[in-house]
Amino acid sequence: MRDTMVKINDRYEFPLQLDLDKDDGKYLTPDADRSIRNLYTLHSVLVHSGGVHGGHYYAFIRPTLSDQWYKFDDERVTKEDTKKALEEQYGGEEELPQVNPGFNNTPFKFTKYSNAYMLVYIRESDKEKIMCNVDEKDIAEHLRIRLKKEQEEKEHKKKEKAEAHLYTIIKVARDEDLKEQIGKNIYFDLVDHEKVRNFRIQKQLPFNSFKEEVAKEYGIPVQSQRFWLWAKRQNHTYRPNRPLAPHEEAQSVGQLREVSNKAHNAELKLFLEVELGLDLRPIRPPEKSKEDILLFFKLYNPEKEELRFVGRLFVKALGKPSDILTKLNEMAGFSPNEEIELYEEIKFEPNVMCEHIDKKLSFRSSQLEDGDIISFQKPSIPGGDTQVRYKDVPSFLEYVHNRQVVHFRCLEKPKEEEFCLELSKLHTYDDVVERVARQLGLDDPSKVRLTSHNCYSQQPKPQPIRYRGVEHLLDMLVHYNQTSDILYYEVLDIPLPELQCLKTLKVAFHHATKDEVVIHSIRLSKNSTISDVITDLKTKVELSNPDTELRLLEVFYHKIYKIFPPHEKIENINDQYWTLRAEEIPEEEKNLTAQDRLIHVYHFMKDPNQNQQIQNFGDPFLLVIREGETAAEVMDRVQKKLRVPNEEFAKWKVAFISMNRPEYLQDIDAVSARFQRRDVYGAWEQYLGLEHTDTTPKRSYTANQNRHTYEKPVKIYN
Repeated sequence: MRDTMVKINDRYEFPLQLDLDKDDGKYLTPDADRSIRNLYTLHSVLVHSGGVHGGHYYAFIRPTLSDQWYKFDDERVTKEDTKKALEEQYGGEEELPQVNPGFNNTPFKFTKYSNAYMLVYIRESDKEKIMCNVDEKDIAEHLRIRLKKEQEEKEHKKKEKAEAHLYTIIKVARDEDLKEQIGKNIYFDLVDHEKVRNFRIQKQLPFNSFKEEVAKEYGIPVQSQRFWLWAKRQNHTYRPNRPLAPHEEAQSVGQLREVSNKAHNAELKLFLEVELGLDLRPIRPPEKSKEDILLFFKLYNPEKEELRFVGRLFVKALGKPSDILTKLNEMAGFSPNEEIELYEEIKFEPNVMCEHIDKKLSFRSSQLEDGDIISFQKPSIPGGDTQVRYKDVPSFLEYVHNRQVVHFRCLEKPKEEEFCLELSKLHTYDDVVERVARQLGLDDPSKVRLTSHNCYSQQPKPQPIRYRGVEHLLDMLVHYNQTSDILYYEVLDIPLPELQCLKTLKVAFHHATKDEVVIHSIRLSKNSTISDVITDLKTKVELSNPDTELRLLEVFYHKIYKIFPPHEKIENINDQYWTLRAEEIPEEEKNLTAQDRLIHVYHFMKDPNQNQQIQNFGDPFLLVIREGETAAEVMDRVQKKLRVPNEEFAKWKVAFISMNRPEYLQDIDAVSARFQRRDVYGAWEQYLGLEHTDTTPKRSYTANQNRHTYEKPVKIYN
């Protein structure tokens, strides 16, 4: 990997005390003061959790250098022990506990992405000076001001919480709120109550006294205020339902909230109706009879794709929409005789319902009531000069309801957002890939393959979306009970329908004499066999001899689990978790006698932190052992095969391992006598173990990804 930012998660241990004077002070700079004892004590460990593209920071600190550590994680501070603060921040790999410890289960390891990235040490001789008490005057003035303000806010919130049962929150929506929000923050219903003016009022305060506070706030005389209660309808819309009666306004705020709010929460939601006179000053609202209906009006502009609130009117139940057309044109800024179409916004969950209103029917016949919403527009002209995407209110509301902005990322760079597209949840598979192809400048959308986002792991799902495997965009975005707005894409070299009829395998080819591993992508028909894979691979690799035979192995955690027979179909082979390794079959294996044995040979070491448990590493291999061949003779052949220098090889030990228990062999011990008379032994049975230190560079891998570990350099060819 070159020219790329990476985070190194390798294990790095650090001490509780750091002595820079040891070894004649070789760790000190030439100008360091050597008359002072340079012994340092660890004060804090700053930790980064995550990757190079993002993560979370927190710290373990010993404020007084005592044995007690504290974890500072945003606003949360907790006590922690030394092991948590030090050892668990060394990085490296972590091992999942075995489910059945009695069996030879290979432990599953995964890289720890939470580790120390900065250490703070304090020199012992300066400890008293640094760890002294801090007075208020030692704190910078801007910090004192900030801390004082935070403390005051904290006390205020504490007081509010303690007195919350004595107060009611009144949320007042006005015409100004509807004008501000409709067409910007919301399109359906009338207002977002979380964004209107809140009043915190004592429950025992008479409602009429609250009206006086509103008069001060908005400059609207008390006699010009009429408040309406909101109601949630059966179709889940939320509309002004009825005005408060005089006897209700005479009640206390607390009594009124209990009457209006069946949910018994601390809020009272109101709509403030204010009527203006000819001089645009508030006037007393007219009396409302049972025949009067309060309707709210929105105007839709198809050319601008704009919906906005233009006002409200009282209409008579037996009146007709045709009676108010002139008034609506005036509200919209149209000419008085402009032809307009009217639609009733009925509901929007789970589906949009918006129906055309017959202007010749009475409002009562159209079943209109207080709080209903009418959207109107100029009629669309078929074949007109101006092309519009959404010609009428219903189609526009349908678009808004299903509108979805999707963030696309390249599958090879799953943390980096590349572009966004505004799509519809109802877009088909073909619609989505066509838009992506257009964005990428591709002529053939079928070469785009998409992968959904896992909302829990924040990673791409393991399996891509099949060609036309889902009906709509929404199906691509839903993961269990969560909906994402992320999709991953990749550009294929052949159309996806064609690719799905093929099987692609990544095969690691180990050359017989060269110190390198080459990974090749083999793409064949799903009905192909292992023999076909080997035939294709031979055309791509350099063989030691043109007549050399190849075999394919399944390797996992440095053990060989399977030698694939040539006739096996490739359709069900999974190379996502296992390594598929191809290698030349040595000449010595081609002419085995009845006394010869083909055994597995694995590298291993004992982990001192895991009760000396065996851990395998490196490249496993197969080896022929002859009848009566001693351990010394076998090791001599192993050394030549692996080309290990004498000085290093002298440190190696050889053991017969069965059920994960080693039996170390002496030079004169016969190796073949240890193995049962079977041609090939599975990784779960017996193998010859080579014990030595793992000197190969450690590589970090993401959990649940292919964990190839090679002692040889790796080249990848797609």
